[in-house]
Amino acid sequence: MLIIFDWDGTLLDSEDKIIACMQKAAIELGLPPRSAGEIRNIIGLELSLAIRRLHPDLSRAAAFAMREAYSKAFTSADVTPCPFFPNVEDSLQALKREGHTLCVATGKSRRGLDRVFRHLPVSRLFSATRCADETASKPDPQMLLELCEVFSESPEEALMIGDTEYDLEMASRINMPRIGVTYGAHQISRLRRWQPRALIDCMSELPPIVQQIAQRSSEHYGIWPPRPQ
Repeated sequence: MLIIFDWDGTLLDSEDKIIACMQKAAIELGLPPRSAGEIRNIIGLELSLAIRRLHPDLSRAAAFAMREAYSKAFTSADVTPCPFFPNVEDSLQALKREGHTLCVATGKSRRGLDRVFRHLPVSRLFSATRCADETASKPDPQMLLELCEVFSESPEEALMIGDTEYDLEMASRINMPRIGVTYGAHQISRLRRWQPRALIDCMSELPPIVQQIAQRSSEHYGIWPPRPQ
């Protein structure tokens, strides 16, 4: 099975760093910094789109300056790598051993993802990646379609894993099965809107669910494990 992962907030625990760097960039430009909740809402979007949503009144030049300030702050902060969430590495290795094809579809830039990958041996587990600055930004499904094309898979036969509604919405647009992680940027209520096959609290829950989906891919699954309404 082709399994496509979001990066920040799904595999890597980078939320605090993103929030701090976005606030630092705003202060450097004399802008009112946005709250952690406001910034959490745009995690997963391509950077220019994220900045426009946070600061809709910025001129084009000011938005570009904000982008550059954020990128500089994040690159500096990223000298200390963010950790993976619990059980991510073991779960990725288990899925790879089972013969699944693993990919990444991220709102990061290509430069940013490549920088992270250079320091992570686990990056060898991924067969292909797509970044927001080389295709359409989430929730447009173009990056998913491109990855499906690379491996000659239909969207219905693949699986998207993400922590935001942008991840699940882009999969929903092309009828790709999807699983939400509950420990990332968006609340469970936002994830449920896009009818994920499952909601998981830890990445260790993913391999057995993938096995079920792969074995019985034509069957509709409800939310697993059950969640209160």
